[in-house]
Amino acid sequence: METTTSTLVVLEVYDNLARAQIAKSILDSAGIFCVIDGDNMAAIYSTVAFPVRIMVRDVDAQEAKALLANDNY
Repeated sequence: METTTSTLVVLEVYDNLARAQIAKSILDSAGIFCVIDGDNMAAIYSTVAFPVRIMVRDVDAQEAKALLANDNY
């Protein structure tokens, strides 16, 4: 089994948890590993105080950014 190491990078920062979840869904559908950072705090407090970040592997960042370039979600 091959082991690879990748760094997670911030792809986008959202002030709306629902938009971050939609973006994650788009990336998941494309097979791109991603996580939402700050979703628990945003659920409790305002996203103004705790913005939500989508994080992807550095090797996937360019493809992920292209997928989310269409801002109609």
